[in-house]
This record gives sequence, structure tokens and C-alpha cells, in this order.
Amino acid sequence: MNDATTSTKPVNVRGPLTWRNLLKWLREDEMISADEAEKTAKRFGSSDSKQHPLVRLGGAALTRADDGSEIDIEVLTQWLAKRSSLPYLRIDPLRVDVGRVTEVMSINYAERRHALPVQVGLNEVTIATCEPFDIGWVPEIEAHTRRSVRLMIASPIEMARFRTEFYTLARSVRAAIKNGEAAAASSFEQLVELGRSNKQLDANDQGIVQVVDWLWQYAFDQRASDIHLEPRRVLGAIRFRIDGVMHTVYQLPPGVLSAMTARIKLLGRMDVVEKRRPQDGRIKTRSPRGDEVEMRLSTLPTAFGEKMVMRIFDPDTALKSIDELGFGAHDTARWEALIARTHGIVLVTGPTGSGKTTTLYSTLKRLATEEVNVCTIEDPIEMIQPALNQTQVQPALDLGFAEGLRSLMRQDPDIIMVGEIRDLPTAEMAIQAALTGHLVFSTLHTNDSASAVTRLLDLGVPPYLIGATVIGVLAQRLVRTLCPSCKQPDPETTAEKLGEVIRPWRLNGEMHAYKPVGCLECRMTGFRGRAGLYELLSINDAARAAITPVLDAAKLRSQSLTDGLRPLRLAGAMKVAEGLTTIEEVLRETPGWEI
Repeated sequence: MNDATTSTKPVNVRGPLTWRNLLKWLREDEMISADEAEKTAKRFGSSDSKQHPLVRLGGAALTRADDGSEIDIEVLTQWLAKRSSLPYLRIDPLRVDVGRVTEVMSINYAERRHALPVQVGLNEVTIATCEPFDIGWVPEIEAHTRRSVRLMIASPIEMARFRTEFYTLARSVRAAIKNGEAAAASSFEQLVELGRSNKQLDANDQGIVQVVDWLWQYAFDQRASDIHLEPRRVLGAIRFRIDGVMHTVYQLPPGVLSAMTARIKLLGRMDVVEKRRPQDGRIKTRSPRGDEVEMRLSTLPTAFGEKMVMRIFDPDTALKSIDELGFGAHDTARWEALIARTHGIVLVTGPTGSGKTTTLYSTLKRLATEEVNVCTIEDPIEMIQPALNQTQVQPALDLGFAEGLRSLMRQDPDIIMVGEIRDLPTAEMAIQAALTGHLVFSTLHTNDSASAVTRLLDLGVPPYLIGATVIGVLAQRLVRTLCPSCKQPDPETTAEKLGEVIRPWRLNGEMHAYKPVGCLECRMTGFRGRAGLYELLSINDAARAAITPVLDAAKLRSQSLTDGLRPLRLAGAMKVAEGLTTIEEVLRETPGWEI
């Protein structure tokens, strides 16, 4: 997107914007040609519209006179900001303290004045507007808030959207607080207060219902992977994990947060009354686009009440094709050959949050044709898939991984997925399944692919059984990818510097290294989204010779390199060379490799 031309001509207009004035100024600043200005004026005629002039012109398919690029609402808003000598603002709802900004003015006042407070400081209140020349109301707000007003220009579409969201949320929270003003928090430090009142916030109170609905829609819109409801002594916190990083979204009184937790537990068919022990549940809802989204719920008692975490499984991100997982041509072919086998154990390793679930489900979905029977035993079931026969472990009923796997063996399976190999009985049953002609997938928590063999030996699995059944180990990590809107070439990241990181390997080909900058699209982090790094160890006859009671790890690593393994750090370096991420991000997420 090109920068709008900065006007040097003063604007003497006072009052609301009109499309005629905007069209005239666009022509004066040579943003559009005289011919296009004339055609647009004729098309609009003498009629006025209820639409804001920026919105109306933004939908008129105007093009820039210099390069023919489209002039949309964002370009128009940035141009207007420069012409009115005010800063441009792209509203980031994660940075807005909704409770405070909605106290600056009422929603009716905000709508009437085309304003939206976005930040309240000690001496200044920042207000977004799309009417820079109709600001006679500013002294009123300065007198009301006893703070100076700082104006910024924002898109009228964004302002209308967030004005509704902010004020609706604030109204719902106030209603919830009003309906349960005397509700006591459930922390052990405040138990003395419980006897003073019997009033509790109702999980079905309309205010609570609206806040919970807002929370989910907001999380989907912000691409959150997890939602955390965290009780605190004074104010509870709502936090989102976005691209692996936590963001505080909102703070609420403990009573309201407790009622929200109760509401979500109710919808997740969990025991609402039981707050002393951890519970698990799941909910299926819809995203703003109308897509079905599953959420896995988990509660944990803490000092100040129940903490709840909701893990979001968006089908767009949780289920991908093999190509979309980001293996690269080299490892794609090796992975395809591995999962085409009819029997053996395939292990996926990595820490929590490294994308193991996405890889497994995407692979199983690929394999689950009508010709095969695919069964899983999980704790818990991460995402319901119609093509799979999924079972959840239930320790209370003595149904663990080993017992479930033993039962699955009698269900005539072709492919089995075991959520995790945690102990020797589960490992033994997985080996038995592989020996009897089944393809078994499972996960382990290890640093790299070769360490998975060490982990199985530590559990007590005999080396000859590991060599006979394990056919491959996939280690993986997720690294943040650079924001495509603001990343800039990084001349300091050279092939030589990258070679120092991945020695003794070298990268062939051109370097296209970039560095993070930060913009409105990525919330000034420089990163947007994540990509997978993979290290695939195929166990052949030569590699099996290294699997002995006293594991020769160096020999196994050396042999795996000969067989085509690319270490995680090398996979990361290739992403750096492609301009997708940075050296620092790769070093932070990947282990070193010793030969």
C-alpha cells in the first residue's frame, strides 16, 4: 500500500465532512485525476447518503492517479489524517481498557460526535474520530474528564464496529456486577466474607451470557489459540495466547469472572458445583465466519478461585494437508513413504504447543479412507473427527492408554493412534500392536528425534523391540513467522553468519533474510503467525544397529544424517534463508545438534 500524498494546502472547512469536499481535496492533492473526480461526482449526483463520506468514497472503486492502485477506506483514512495533520490510528482492541474508555462518554454521545475513546492516561485521553473538522465537543470532554484530549483519525468502519463491541461489553459487565454486587470471591483468603451474604452471580444472567459470547467471538477474531480466565485477589484477568505469546485482554471483578467460569462449565457439561478438583470438558461453537470451532476446557483450583483454560481448535489451523504443514519437498517425500507403511510405530515428539496434534490429525485425516479402520485412544480427545473412531481414557473406570489400546486391538483396526506413551505398559501394548500388523501413531515429549529412542529405553522397552517396531520419529517445533506487511531485508544475516549457527552444514542458494519491524497488522511485534520446523528420523537396518542396551547416540545421529535427516536447527535456518523467520527465533526454539 502506497503512502498517501501529504497536502500542503490548508483546510478552512469547519463542520462535518462531505463527499464533495473530499473529492475536491483528493483532486487538489493529485490523488485522483480530474476525469475520475468528475465521473464520480456525476455518479453520486446531488444525492446524499447516510453512509459516512469516507465509506462512500471507499466503495466507489477510485484509483490513484500515479500508479493506478485502488483507493480503499484505509488509504482514504490515512490520507485524511495527513491532510488534517492528525495521527492515523489503526484500533487494536487488545490495547484498549474497555472499562475505562467507556466512562469517558456515553455511546449515544460517541455516535453523535463520531468519536471513540481508546486510551485514558493520567493527564490525557486519546479519542479516535473520523470528523477532524467537527470537533466543537472537545472542550466538553476535557471539562468532564479533567484531562486534555488527543485526537487521532481512524476508519469510520472500525470505529462503528469497536464502538458497538466496547460499549456492549462494558454494559454487560456493569449489569453482571449490579446483579451480584455482594457476591463473594472463592479464594481461601476471603472465606470470612462468605457468611455476610448469600447473593451469588448467576451463570445464566444475561450480562454474563453476553460477556461469554463476546469473549469467544473476540478470541476467534484475534486468532487466539488459548483463552485463560485467571482469578486474582482484586481483579481477575482474561488473557489470550496469540502466536505463542500471552496478551492481557480484560480485567474483571472476581465475582464476574467466577460467574463466567460457571457459565462455560455449564455449557461444557461439567460439574458447576465442584470447584475443588480439576475438570475437563469441551464445547463446539461457531466462529464469526460461521465455521464450527471446538474448544477443549480445563479447570484448576487456585488460591483465588477456579482458573479455566480454553484451547481453541479451529478447523482452518488444526487440520491441514501434508503440504500445508510446511515439511518442505525433502521431508514431504520421506513422510509420505513412512505413513504409507502397513505396520510399525511412528512417533511425533516435541514440547507442549509444538504442533504435534495438528500433525497427527492432519496425517490421520489423510489416511482415514473408506478402506481402512482408524481408531484412537486419547486423553482428552482433542478434536472430534467423523472419519475416526475416537476413545477417551477414563482413569476412574480403569480405562487408561494401555487398557484402551488392549481393547482397540479387538476392534479390527488398521491404524491406531495413542495420545501419548507415558509408561511401560502403554509402550508394550503399542509394540504388540505394531508386531501384529498395525500402523501405530503416538507422541513423546523429547528434545529431538534421536532422544525418542533413549526415552523408550528409559521406560524399559528392550532395544530389539524398539528396532523391530519403530519405523520413524518426527520431531517438531513452531517458530513465529515475520509479518509480511512490515518485514524488512536484513543485511546483517548473511550466509556466513547462518553457517556459524548450523555448522557443519551449509545452505546453498540465495539468501533472502529479513528482520522484524512492527506495524499495526502484527501489533508492533514484527511477527504474525507460526510455521513448523521438522526433523524426520527414519529407522532402517543401519540405524537399528545403533539401538543397543547402552545406546550409541552419536552413532545413531551420524547414521540418521546419512539416511537424509535434517536437524531442527537446519530446518529453521532454511526458513531464515527463505525470509520467513529470524535466526534469534530459530535459536530460541530449537535444540543444538551434536555429532
